[in-house]
Amino acid sequence: MCWMLLLAVTVFIFNACSKSDDGGSNNPVPAPSTTACDAVAKTWSIDVSPLISSFCNQAGCHNSGSTNGPGPLTNHAQVAAVASQVREAVRTGRMPQNATLTLDQRNKIICWIDNGAPNN
Repeated sequence: MCWMLLLAVTVFIFNACSKSDDGGSNNPVPAPSTTACDAVAKTWSIDVSPLISSFCNQAGCHNSGSTNGPGPLTNHAQVAAVASQVREAVRTGRMPQNATLTLDQRNKIICWIDNGAPNN
C-alpha cells in the first residue's frame, strides 16, 4: 500500500513540474499557419525562379513534358497557373520530394504567391 502512495506522489510531482512551451498546459504549441511576409523578398526573377529551377524543374519531377502533379514548372506562367497547389505543397513540406527547403526558401515562395505571384 505504501508503494502505491509513493507512486501517486511521484506521478503528481512529475506532472506538476513538467515544462511546457505554452505557459502551463502540457499541450504542444501549434506552428503558425501563416507566414509573415513583411521582410521577405517576393520577386519571381531573383527569389523564386532560381528555387523552382533548382528544386522543381528537374528530370523526373516538373521539367518540360512532365505529367507529375500540376505538370511542368519551367516558367512563370506555368508556376503562376498552379500557384495555390505549389503553395500548399511547399507549406506542408510535401515538395520538393528529394530535398528540403530552408524556412527562408519556403517563405520566399509562399510570400511571392501570397503577393499575387507577380512576374517581376
